[in-house]
Amino acid sequence: MDSHGQDEQQVVWAVVSTDIGPLMLAATREGLVNVVFHATDAVRDRALERLAARLGGTPAEDPDSPLLAEAIHQLRAYFAGERHDFDLPLDWSLISGFNRQVLRELATGVPYGSVVGYGDLAGRVGQPGGAQAVGAAMGANPLPVVVPCHRVVESDGGIGGFGGGLETKRKLLALEGVLPEPLF
Repeated sequence: MDSHGQDEQQVVWAVVSTDIGPLMLAATREGLVNVVFHATDAVRDRALERLAARLGGTPAEDPDSPLLAEAIHQLRAYFAGERHDFDLPLDWSLISGFNRQVLRELATGVPYGSVVGYGDLAGRVGQPGGAQAVGAAMGANPLPVVVPCHRVVESDGGIGGFGGGLETKRKLLALEGVLPEPLF
């Protein structure tokens, strides 16, 4: 308990090397709560400050934590091409409302190796015409890769935006066989 008599959320984190650069993973007792792209020291420190402000307490670096072990294992298998689905407990506490609804649909309804348009995803959650709101939800995704916002593309065939950068999105889609591997 904190000094106000409220339970603080224990948050543990680690940085994992991947084919798309370092990812910071953070977890609570509930599950994986945050995945952060390009986890340089500065990016990581900002992410940890946000987690502390949102969840309370001071996140602790603990790459050997049982709370992170399965997420690290599954991400490594994904990047090795050995895993197509994540089966992890997720802590959705950093997202709510429409954004959470959209991300849950994305997590369960858009399988590995496929893509969905922003507008199509909006329609799936009962908001036809809500493509821009879906785009905002993708930008707010606290669990990229695991909740695969890289699989959401423009209806005209464009790749769309991506919080991790377009090159990262291309690499993830190439890993899943949606796009050809970059030539260089």
